[in-house]
Amino acid sequence: MTTRSTAATARPSTKGRAVRTRTLLPGTDGIGTVRRSVLPGGLRVVTETLPTVRSATFGIWAAVGSRDETPVLNGATHYLEHLLFKGTQRRSALDISASIDAVGGEMNAFTAKEYTCYYARVLDTDLPLAIDVVCDMLTGSLIRQEDIDAERGVVLEEIAMTEDDPGDQVHDLFSTAMLGDTPLGRPVLGTVETVNALTRDQVARFYRKHYDPTRLVVAAAGNIDHASVVRQVRRAFDKAGALRDPDARPRPPRDGARTLSTAGRVEVLDRRTEQAHVVLGMPGLSRTDERRWALGVLNTALGGGMSSRLFQEVREKRGLAYSVYSYTSSFADCGLFGVYAGCQPARVPDVLKICRDELNAVAEQGLTDEELRRAIGQLSGSTVLGLEDTGALMNRIGKSELCWGDQLSVDDLLAKIAAVTPDEVRAVARDVLGQRPSLAVIGPLKQKQTARLHEAVS
Repeated sequence: MTTRSTAATARPSTKGRAVRTRTLLPGTDGIGTVRRSVLPGGLRVVTETLPTVRSATFGIWAAVGSRDETPVLNGATHYLEHLLFKGTQRRSALDISASIDAVGGEMNAFTAKEYTCYYARVLDTDLPLAIDVVCDMLTGSLIRQEDIDAERGVVLEEIAMTEDDPGDQVHDLFSTAMLGDTPLGRPVLGTVETVNALTRDQVARFYRKHYDPTRLVVAAAGNIDHASVVRQVRRAFDKAGALRDPDARPRPPRDGARTLSTAGRVEVLDRRTEQAHVVLGMPGLSRTDERRWALGVLNTALGGGMSSRLFQEVREKRGLAYSVYSYTSSFADCGLFGVYAGCQPARVPDVLKICRDELNAVAEQGLTDEELRRAIGQLSGSTVLGLEDTGALMNRIGKSELCWGDQLSVDDLLAKIAAVTPDEVRAVARDVLGQRPSLAVIGPLKQKQTARLHEAVS
């Protein structure tokens, strides 16, 4: 995607060309209706209508994340996320932020390993403003040298802030332990060395390559009208000359070559912290694996709440940790399953042994009927409660379109969870938890303690 210029007027116009629209989910009495339109140029627009609220959230998802970076470009996606807020030909950085602040809205962005999202949440009457501002940022960023220089310090401060939070940093260390020096194994923020080395030309080329309309999904949810959103988005992209190829089609969801995980690897970062921060885990499932529903139930039962096995065994019965939980991370071609605990350094061996014992027990025996029932209920309830605002709805439909190319209704989602059987849980527990784990630890561990960590992954 390029910035606006006089050359944009020479590109083929999409004016008058048909927009392909269909209803993906009909909703009930107009509530929860999800529609999808494909504009000439390959830009997708998905919306969910909720006429009972007074807010609307508008976002643009880009199919680019840190896994699209070479080692030299590590951190470029996140750096670029910052730079798109720094000004366009129509707006300065202050204009961008002040326009949304002036209507009481909120605007932000986030970068992940496989996608980036920019969004604004406003009153429904201010949706046209949000659309114009966010679209202008995505299509008209100037990426000036002075902004590169100024924002470099901000990004370096964000890296420093993460390094000051070992409970956050340990997850990056675990990714490195599991996935090694691969795009998925490197930190989303990059490193001090790679960020300092990035040039304006490198970031600008990265922008032009990845912020193409065929790689973008526009998502909006709330008290909105689909046709009106499509018209405003099309006008904004046409104004920028961004819909260059009228015959272009959307890119399919990402697949790619499988990233191989390692087993039995131990990564230790010696830091003078009060607690030791530990992640023990193994390869998980890709986001398209049909076993993911059973893994979600298993994860909830193991470490998803106060009644979970790990919480009860590690915290409630023995008082060894304040925070202990399990989690899953799913990508296009692979995944991770991890168990986190924060505890006194001297207690690390005990915590790891308990976690290994519980993982092994579930891998061999599965869950009890009561655990399965409770986990299905907890996962179902938290899923619905997590969709109570327009921002969450925008995230759901935008990510679904970008990552799966499809939409599931909430009822279908709940049916998938409810249909999980004990046999499916036992099978996925055996397949996932039965693997040899890897380990990441940050804390002030003595040499003798560090040597014992290898026992936890043997």
